[in-house]
Amino acid sequence: MIEHASHPRLNRTGSPVVGPPVVHNVSPVQALAAWREGCLAAHCPDHLPPVSVAVTSAVGRVTADPIWARRSSPAFDSAAMDGIAVGSINTVAAGENTPIWLTAHNFEAVDTGDPMPDGYDAVVMREHVHFTGDGRAELHAAVAPYQHIRCIGEDISAAELLLPAGHRLRPVDVAAAAAAGAAMLTVRRAPRIVIIPTGDEIRPIGTDPAPGEILDSNSLMLAAQAREIGCEAHVTAIAPDDPELITAALRAAASVADLVILIAGSSAGRDDHTAQVVAAAGTLAVHGVAIRPGHPVVLGAVDQTPVLGAPGYPVSAALTFDIFAAPLLASLEGTTPRARPTTTARLARDLPSTVSVDDWVRVRLARVGGETVAAPLPRGAGVLTTLVRADGLLVVPAGQEGHNAGEHVQVELLRGLTEIGRTIVAIGSHDLVLDVAASALRVDDPLVTLASSNVGSLDGLVALRDGLCHLAGSHLLDPVTYEYTLPYIEKVLGPNSDVAIVRLVHRDQGLIVAPGNPLGLTGVADLTRPGIRYVNRQPGAGTRVLLDHELARRGLQPGEVAGYEREAQTHLAVAAAVAAGYADAGLGIMAAARAVGLDFVPVAREPYDLVVRADAQEDDVLAPLWTLLASPDFHASVEALGGYSCAETGRRIR
Repeated sequence: MIEHASHPRLNRTGSPVVGPPVVHNVSPVQALAAWREGCLAAHCPDHLPPVSVAVTSAVGRVTADPIWARRSSPAFDSAAMDGIAVGSINTVAAGENTPIWLTAHNFEAVDTGDPMPDGYDAVVMREHVHFTGDGRAELHAAVAPYQHIRCIGEDISAAELLLPAGHRLRPVDVAAAAAAGAAMLTVRRAPRIVIIPTGDEIRPIGTDPAPGEILDSNSLMLAAQAREIGCEAHVTAIAPDDPELITAALRAAASVADLVILIAGSSAGRDDHTAQVVAAAGTLAVHGVAIRPGHPVVLGAVDQTPVLGAPGYPVSAALTFDIFAAPLLASLEGTTPRARPTTTARLARDLPSTVSVDDWVRVRLARVGGETVAAPLPRGAGVLTTLVRADGLLVVPAGQEGHNAGEHVQVELLRGLTEIGRTIVAIGSHDLVLDVAASALRVDDPLVTLASSNVGSLDGLVALRDGLCHLAGSHLLDPVTYEYTLPYIEKVLGPNSDVAIVRLVHRDQGLIVAPGNPLGLTGVADLTRPGIRYVNRQPGAGTRVLLDHELARRGLQPGEVAGYEREAQTHLAVAAAVAAGYADAGLGIMAAARAVGLDFVPVAREPYDLVVRADAQEDDVLAPLWTLLASPDFHASVEALGGYSCAETGRRIR
């Protein structure tokens, strides 16, 4: 959508800026084009100025001029091997049964890299020469002209084009330039980025935030992203939610920067001033792009400097830097953005998407059953840990409703395929032991990753059935037989399924309550007391199945539990809700209660098992895990968490 601004845009002298209309809710490609047009109207520079730098400091910079060779490399004919320099014509008669002997006047000893002596056109390797007692060289094979010789200009010839303009210099490039005689190179100046965090609620890193306050981690992240692609980055003091103060900070930054990034304030809330400030101070080109996350991004220019208004949610901020800032900065350097490699992967579960936007989805990747599998991570714009754990990015383009589980999709890689090939994927119930195992495995071998996806025991078994994981973590209780996991194998994987069940731990499940248990809760029956607020687990989670069973055997209904509908995805999320005072109790494991300093009311001791296809149990990828499960040190670290027994850890029970 395109519309004209409702108020004039002024430059710093107060004169109206004539530029393109503001666009809203367009594709990223259209938004970038509109931003560039807006920057052109604001007379922003097309390119960064060239500077001369020593070849020793040029890695990562982009060439502003072509690099021409000043000298040949090698600069002379040189020996390519240790041996003797000879005239090839003098060796023609040499054979296995007809050796020849060269006198000291017909050869000269050389080492690799030595200039070839005058009159000689070949080198015989030292190990192919036998020296006689009288100083002669015995040869048993003829040599061809220029054998084992590096001729002048073999690598680089003087005056040839070594590297074009617009090339980002790598270590090998500067080495070649140096070999070709370059001491100084003309490159584009490193882009200067100034990042302005805004918001009355934002506090510097290192402070202790009060309720409602947020640490300024976005500035740290964006500055690191900028430096990672070769920019100089500076973070200003936090600007409060005051348009005049933000404008002053923006103008000061624009006077020294090649790109200014304003963090937060890009949406339509009461204190969201970014679009207003950019429009009043310069050129507002774009407000709102058809992407998720990152929709409310602001793109414009102030005082001949491009401005990006990044959303305050961390995932949105990170992705909008990649989508918009990186291409603009590369253009200023006269080159293209650094492209990540891609791979094809099989989708682990259904992935619905909104047809009106490009949907950027973070995924974990692993090799399962001979192919790469992609498991979508939570898609909230505020879930920064999804970027920490992501192995790749999957873009569902606008106009597409998403993908079904099992479909093959194209994924942009954030991690190498070698690492992905040694990733163990566990899908199912959440347990802290898996986190302890993941850490221990990485210490033993930095290339081994245990990636857990917490979707509940039932969905974990479904994922194993569909070949989308190596392991399913399960503690499902069958209310009829009072058995765990085994009755569900036939229901989910079929009566003839060939799976192994390996005991991970026994663990204590109970009510996680505030320190000192101020409400005096003694068990599940107390959850129906008036005023008690409960936090539940998601459908399909073994903990929720346990709760329903405990309620049913007491003749209680879920509707009698206030907060039954409030769901958390992990035991730690349950504990966090109780610790923050949003709930009075939640069913979970003792270790989660201990981790955040809460009390615990025991309800049941249950087994937690790992389900794996029997034919995959000997898979090399899983071998480090089985070794770990047999380790006494690992058992000790698990039991130290509280509420665990490792008496049967690693035992195959089916």
